[in-house]
Amino acid sequence: MLELKNSDIAKTFRKAINKKQGICAIGGMSHLSSEGTQHSYSEEEKYAFVNWINKALENDPDCKHLIPMDPNTDALFNAVDDGIVLCKMINLSVPDTIDERTMNKKKLTPFTIQENLNLALNSASAIGCHVVNIGAEDLREGKPHLVLGLLWQIIKIGLFADIELSRNEGKHQLLNIQPHPLDCTQISLVALLRDGESLEDLLKLSPEELLLRWANYHLENAGAQKINNFSSDIKDSRAYFHLLNQIAPKGTKEDEPHKLGCRQFVTPADVVSGNPKLNLAFVANLFNKYPALQKPENQDIDWSLLEGETREERTFRNWMNSQGVNPQVNHLYSDLADALVILQLYEKIKVPVDWDRVNRPPYPKLGANMKKLENCNYAVFLGKDSAKFSLVGIGGQDLNDGNETLTLALVWQLMRRYTLYVLEELGDGQKVNDDIIVKWVNKTLADAGKSTTIQNFRDKNISSSLPVLDLIDVIQPGCVDYELVKTGDLSDEDKQDNAKYAVSMARKIGARVYALPEDLVEVKPKMVMTAFACLMGRGMKRV
Repeated sequence: MLELKNSDIAKTFRKAINKKQGICAIGGMSHLSSEGTQHSYSEEEKYAFVNWINKALENDPDCKHLIPMDPNTDALFNAVDDGIVLCKMINLSVPDTIDERTMNKKKLTPFTIQENLNLALNSASAIGCHVVNIGAEDLREGKPHLVLGLLWQIIKIGLFADIELSRNEGKHQLLNIQPHPLDCTQISLVALLRDGESLEDLLKLSPEELLLRWANYHLENAGAQKINNFSSDIKDSRAYFHLLNQIAPKGTKEDEPHKLGCRQFVTPADVVSGNPKLNLAFVANLFNKYPALQKPENQDIDWSLLEGETREERTFRNWMNSQGVNPQVNHLYSDLADALVILQLYEKIKVPVDWDRVNRPPYPKLGANMKKLENCNYAVFLGKDSAKFSLVGIGGQDLNDGNETLTLALVWQLMRRYTLYVLEELGDGQKVNDDIIVKWVNKTLADAGKSTTIQNFRDKNISSSLPVLDLIDVIQPGCVDYELVKTGDLSDEDKQDNAKYAVSMARKIGARVYALPEDLVEVKPKMVMTAFACLMGRGMKRV
């Protein structure tokens, strides 16, 4: 545990900035994708990630054979090859993403390792990582640039999990949850509001922008110079010195930080060479540990804005981010207000986009919203004209305004079309609809002698997850451990247990399922459809 002694930290920082960042170059290792190419990776990032993983998994009995890794070697690239570390890190970033009962941990074979890597990659995709160009083989071979790229995405999602206004304020205000008694400082990002700003303005900021504002808030209170980035502006360590002075709890004793229930630090020596990724990670850790914010008194706040995203919104956002859209979607409605992400997603479903018609940032100060509105109008036009979506009563203004119901209607049709498009590609272009999927599911189950059936995607039998588990067991015979499956008169807890097992098993056999266990338990027809469609796609690959 790093002790908050400013003199020691300042020394470490000065030492760190004198260290030359190590860049390693490696030749192409894949016969197809990188033959004749050269990829570089940062020794500094490798060193930081290894220390992070060592600390995070030091007490995990399943990782004893790997942890601790030596950061001065290439141990990391070998450690990810069985999928266990990746699965564990995903669960640390987004708890309960992977049902550990589905992980293969003992007497591993090439086949069971492949299953673990499938589970890791498909679960990473489900939490919003872009893994399109990363395959299980790349991880088995320990390709450094791909391993570090995936790990950074997973770590970043975990670091940013609490840097979200609605997660911090909303859960206390709206759900009437009391802050944890050991929280030394109430996380109150509302304190970062500037004069003339509304809560809505703050909600539009990305986690990176919120972190920068948080750092500058404390630097301003210290009378220090503000920073514009987490690279060149922090190289002399002065900003960190002042920031640490501001946020360290008064009278913190050496043995107290572990009681705060916060995440561990990234070592300053690993992060202060101007590398923006690692500095971002370091500052995110500082924020998670010591936010040091007080809620402003007598401020007229509309707390209704802080309801947080719904499960459906989060699934849509993760799906978009997993497609590699740029910029990344942090807030579903405000981040779609210029339609750039929607237009990129059209290309994923083979709807041609004339990019010469599209306005791109930076937008002019005068007329910026008009430029965004033009994009939104074009997005709605393409949806109606080329994609043949049902967009009755939806206009570009609705997207630009962030109308939740109408934006979701378009986004759902995008995700649905994408899901069906993947199926149609497997089926030589044959059109697929809900009825075809239901018939395929029932025929596949019946042909294998399974007794479960579904009438449609609203069928209450789906809440047990038994039809899903049976289908998985047909697609990959013998893979479901039925001793773990609850049957008979099921309680809500039993259903949740089955659903968690089913979703992870689907991902383990190679289905890129975005649905969550709760979607199965509550029989949410949209997400249920995507789950069965993904399994149908996986099943068709057997033929």
